[in-house]
Amino acid sequence: MRNLLLSTLLWLSVLTVTAQNGVWLSVPRPQKINLLKGNPFVIDQTTTIRVAANDSNMERNARFLLQDISQLTGLRLKTCAAMKLRQIVLSIDKNIGHPEGYTIMADSRCLTIAGSTPEAVFHGVQRLVKALPVKTGIKSVSLPAVSIDDYPRFAYRGFLLDVGRHFFTVDDVKRIIDILALHQVNYLHWHLTEDQGWRIEIKKYPLLTQIGARRDSTLSIPYTQIYDHEPVTGYYTQQEAHDIVKYAADRYITVIPEIDLPGHMLAALASYPELGCTGGPYSVPARFGVFEDVLCGGNPRALQFAKDVLTEVMDIFPSPYIHIGGDECPKTRWKDCPKCQARIKELGLTDNPGHTKENQLQTAFMADVEQVIKERGRKMMGWEEILDGTPEKTNIVMAWTGYMSALRSAQEGFPTIICPMQNFYFSNRGYNLLKGRDGIQRVYDVEPVAPALKPDKQRNIIGVEACVWTEWVKDMATVEWQMLPKIAAVSEVGWSDKYNKDFDAFMRRLSRLRPLYDLRQYRYRTDYFEP
Repeated sequence: MRNLLLSTLLWLSVLTVTAQNGVWLSVPRPQKINLLKGNPFVIDQTTTIRVAANDSNMERNARFLLQDISQLTGLRLKTCAAMKLRQIVLSIDKNIGHPEGYTIMADSRCLTIAGSTPEAVFHGVQRLVKALPVKTGIKSVSLPAVSIDDYPRFAYRGFLLDVGRHFFTVDDVKRIIDILALHQVNYLHWHLTEDQGWRIEIKKYPLLTQIGARRDSTLSIPYTQIYDHEPVTGYYTQQEAHDIVKYAADRYITVIPEIDLPGHMLAALASYPELGCTGGPYSVPARFGVFEDVLCGGNPRALQFAKDVLTEVMDIFPSPYIHIGGDECPKTRWKDCPKCQARIKELGLTDNPGHTKENQLQTAFMADVEQVIKERGRKMMGWEEILDGTPEKTNIVMAWTGYMSALRSAQEGFPTIICPMQNFYFSNRGYNLLKGRDGIQRVYDVEPVAPALKPDKQRNIIGVEACVWTEWVKDMATVEWQMLPKIAAVSEVGWSDKYNKDFDAFMRRLSRLRPLYDLRQYRYRTDYFEP
């Protein structure tokens, strides 16, 4: 009899999972949350999801929710157009002022996720997904009654994936997009070109992928002459890029392409040597760093090349932002190049205390390229080095060397995204040596708006971005290991109110994501969860 009683109790425990009150406090922390008195909302096989008829965006949100509930709990729900009790309702509420703002109201009768836009509703769906237990084979889930009012602190919450140094497949990129969606990160910055590899098909310049997408070897150990002699090759066709853009858009993630110029262009110069100052010969390098051979700033063909490439890129990517790099462009060749010096003279450029005439030539080159971007109704992004010239204030600056560059950019009036390498470069070999909580706290403790920034300039900080650069990253497992769970910390930095930040509370909430990481077979650093 005793064994029968124990078996019955065990069977009953599998039937229903009652979520603890804290499940709604997931990552990132919502802006406002109130646990309500009253009975919980129960999800079981009879629960349905209701959306407005003929709304394709909301129907897609519902499909994602159905898939996630099934994956996490084993419960297979259906959509329903009619109003019923114990129903999950996805709806649009135009009275919610923030473009990504949403509310969740849950009681025993109904769980409603209302957003100002379909994207906002998707964020609410992710909040619900992260509140669910990861336990298949259950009969029902009880979620505490709650009222949530939520919206992100910053409109831009990004992640950079470098595919120039090492190539990753279409499925790899989609997997990254799924991870970003879970963490409510809304921009994928896709670094498509590098000295070490050109990764996007450009129909007008086929040699970019025939020659520039391949190198024969890679430096294995930094600061040595040890190479692996293993070819690295691969690029995305324009159709594959379209597919990735669509996959991301379905999850309300915008893909920002980066064509890094006029520096970091050796793969292009190896393909078309006439675009450089010396005419070559050039090769796709097997080592990493900053190279003196760059696009010729005084060559009209180089300028036309940049415009042609960006024209095709903008046909693929509908992103409002187009990133054209601008970083780490030595001027050694330009100082000795007759074409560059002639162009400097033609433009009347001279050295001044803040900017050399070669730096101003880069600004002029980038400005000519920017016209193509502006004509398509887009905005130009660049790394902080573009401040070494005199760019227009409409350019968006990514400040990567530290807080001082972000402070300078914002004070000068540029829309600024902070991505300090000491904190947000996940592939930084030195900082990855930090283990345990210290390794993730250095990410979480970032405050994007520096106290020294004048109040009227604080609005120029528009977001945050984490980066994985792949000089020493060859496979997807390492990308995920470097990315997780640190992307959760960046998510909270970019989303949650700074006055609600608490690292110990964050770690407790983060621990609830581990079963979901495990279920989806994400590779992540477990030492960050250790004392």
